[in-house]
Amino acid sequence: MVDNVQDDSLTTPDHAAEVDHPHAGIASEGWSSPQGDLADPQVMFAKIVLKRSGAETDIEFPINPPAIVGRFDPGVGPIDIDLGMLNPEGGYVSRKHARFVFEDGTYRVQDLGSSNGTFVLNDDFQRVEDAELRDGQEIAFGNARFVFHLTAGETPLATS
Repeated sequence: MVDNVQDDSLTTPDHAAEVDHPHAGIASEGWSSPQGDLADPQVMFAKIVLKRSGAETDIEFPINPPAIVGRFDPGVGPIDIDLGMLNPEGGYVSRKHARFVFEDGTYRVQDLGSSNGTFVLNDDFQRVEDAELRDGQEIAFGNARFVFHLTAGETPLATS
């Protein structure tokens, strides 16, 4: 037997806003969701910005860890950051190229066995399997170059 008890928590304004939010339930469907308390001003949000001819472009990809970087392929399934639309760089990116993670207050990039490698710029570009990232650091997925940016705040970075 099921009791017909109304749950008052469902009628609160805070919960109603969550239910009406366009991304409500996405995490339960297997999509990534931000880690940490979004109201905590110490939460760090990140994005990568495409770099061409030595300069950052207006092409940005927000990072919502854990996030897989690659090229969409129906045989492999969805990914979080699809670089396949970038020409000519997208052709050098594997279907599941790398993963961004946020652990212990630090962002990391982990190569997923990509054909053309994941690189981090220190003194020179170095191919990495797993590397800690810092704000302003350059990274590359194959031939696709990016600048990694962090921001602290109460809301994620805006997308372009």
